[in-house]
Amino acid sequence: MSRIPVIAIFDIGKTNKKLFLFDEQYNIVLEKSEQFAEITDEDGDACEDLTALTNWVRACLQDVFNDARFQVRALNFSTYGASFVHIDKEGKAAAPLYNYLKPYPAGLQEGFYQKYGGEITFSIYTASPVLGNLNSGMQLYRLKYTKPELFERIHYSLHLPQYMSFLVTGRAYSDITSIGCHTGLWNFPQNHYHEWIYREAINEKLANIFPSDQLMHSQFQGQALLTGVGLHDSSAALIPYLFHFTEPFVLLSTGTWCIALNPFNQTRLTYEELQQDCLCYMEYRGKPIKASRLFAGYEHEQQTKRLAAHFNVSPGYYKTVAFNPELLSGDAITAGAGTDSKAAKSAMVQESAFGARDLNSFASYEAAYHRFMADLMTQQVASLNLVLHNSPVKKIFVDGGFSKNPLYMNLLANAFPKHEVYAASMAQASAMGAALAVHSAWNKTNPSSDLIELKAYSLSKV
Repeated sequence: MSRIPVIAIFDIGKTNKKLFLFDEQYNIVLEKSEQFAEITDEDGDACEDLTALTNWVRACLQDVFNDARFQVRALNFSTYGASFVHIDKEGKAAAPLYNYLKPYPAGLQEGFYQKYGGEITFSIYTASPVLGNLNSGMQLYRLKYTKPELFERIHYSLHLPQYMSFLVTGRAYSDITSIGCHTGLWNFPQNHYHEWIYREAINEKLANIFPSDQLMHSQFQGQALLTGVGLHDSSAALIPYLFHFTEPFVLLSTGTWCIALNPFNQTRLTYEELQQDCLCYMEYRGKPIKASRLFAGYEHEQQTKRLAAHFNVSPGYYKTVAFNPELLSGDAITAGAGTDSKAAKSAMVQESAFGARDLNSFASYEAAYHRFMADLMTQQVASLNLVLHNSPVKKIFVDGGFSKNPLYMNLLANAFPKHEVYAASMAQASAMGAALAVHSAWNKTNPSSDLIELKAYSLSKV
């Protein structure tokens, strides 16, 4: 029996760790998953169990290489970002895998921005809002000044995808999708590392950049293997769309955060946009992607709990509510459409207007939920317009949780009548993106054109 040629992809999330094997048509032929309990670092803060993760990756690779059904031709990685693994000269981890939610010393942060031009200028050049340890470059700055002995021991600081790759190849590299994601490391207008990296000798801890769409020759258990450098998961999730759609589009990736990614907006971030939670990601071929973020999934969770308690139904009752434009007034059905910049600022607060509404004024759960979704859509439109502004985009793809919500999708279509609005469904977008990024380096067949399932939504009239 001949073995099936496959690419192995490790997709490492904060909670779920997964391994996928894709065949040459990008069907998933094997899936493994694991979860690990967090441990604590030397300060008592929660962090990833790097030893457990490392052992699991190696054990999984051993299993698939020993599986007679598969011929593993290539390997790549997609992981969460803003996380460094610091290795010493022997290639061993020199420090815990610090959590990006770890509190950042306020005095150190303030001193940094005073030294390097102030928060506004620095954020504009690096396309990085001030986010503490979520700006992974700031993690290195913190180690240099609070743990100088540890900093001295570090030979390379590798973002997590590149550490995964290092485990197999023994070669240390950096990757542009990890460097370019709100790290504070990259000067976007000048397209190279920011000056502070050299002034603080941080550049000595950063490995050379390896192209995200190439594979390097390596071995595992004596067998030849082509291995990628790994990608940041948010950038990886965009790749299937870049692969299949040549006309300009925005991807609205929805979950706890709703992140609008526009690969076709090359305008420079303004201070006003940064204040409204805009930033830049870097796509795998090195182009900036303007993005805006809204905490809409979290807001939805809070308000549906409030509605459930008031109307005495289950928290998941909203899933049974069908879109009914008759429950909305004319202004609500086109929520947020034509939002000007002043209105956009007021819409971009953390909570929607619905939080202040009296639930006793609604005759039913259905009426209240429609009003809530219209209020949420006002925020979403304001956020989306920040990246749509002055770009040639005519298509909006929505993936994730809200793509399955008929109220969200219909309201979005009503708010953008001049755009084509689609709910997009795709299995394991980040893992698929990490595979497609290196497609031409391992696979001679053309990927299927139906990897992404689309459902169109159009204008609804009352």
